[in-house]
Amino acid sequence: MLRNNEKAGRNRRMRTLVWLPALLLLLVLGACSNSSVTSTNADDGPGENTVPWDYRIQEGSVGDLIGSDMTVLPDNELLPNDNNYATGQEVWTLQSMSATLRTDEQGRNDVQLSGWTTLKSYADEAAAKADLENLKVSVTTEVDVVGVYKTEKGGETRNFAVVELPSGNRIKQPVDESRYGKLKDVKTTEVVLEEVHDFADYDLAYAKFRGWAK
Repeated sequence: MLRNNEKAGRNRRMRTLVWLPALLLLLVLGACSNSSVTSTNADDGPGENTVPWDYRIQEGSVGDLIGSDMTVLPDNELLPNDNNYATGQEVWTLQSMSATLRTDEQGRNDVQLSGWTTLKSYADEAAAKADLENLKVSVTTEVDVVGVYKTEKGGETRNFAVVELPSGNRIKQPVDESRYGKLKDVKTTEVVLEEVHDFADYDLAYAKFRGWAK
């Protein structure tokens, strides 16, 4: 049986954030979202929203020069040659992946990931990493504990915790017996989130659950 903790009434001011759990798309339970972007909650009815999902840095080299553009090997991706690179020169590129989040009329959530898209080239790896660190930011924040519960299957007991993110979205996570004991009688706990910011609109970010803070 779920142990319910009464949520303390309070308002939170937030930047425009879209929140959804990561790690195998953990279950999103119904709750009202404070985000100004289309909510991914089933309670809001059918909807679709595209959010930043991930970034990575790739090492490559300049291939052909085509007018003011260049190809980047090994994938022959065409990019503007804004830094006047020469053929054969080593470069690093920043790539992004987005996710389209859909909620159907039955309240079921679906996530479709895009392919990797190259956004920018760099002459050195340090500059690329600096941008990456600004786009993927780890934050520790306090969230409400909705409750904990146990299930049993085939003689095996499993523990789960349900927490509510600052946006209003609720997620469940498997927890061990120690974590279960820590959470069953508390109203709040600290978690680690990863904010993935949009490259073109930094104020738009998508937060992924990355673990318990302590």
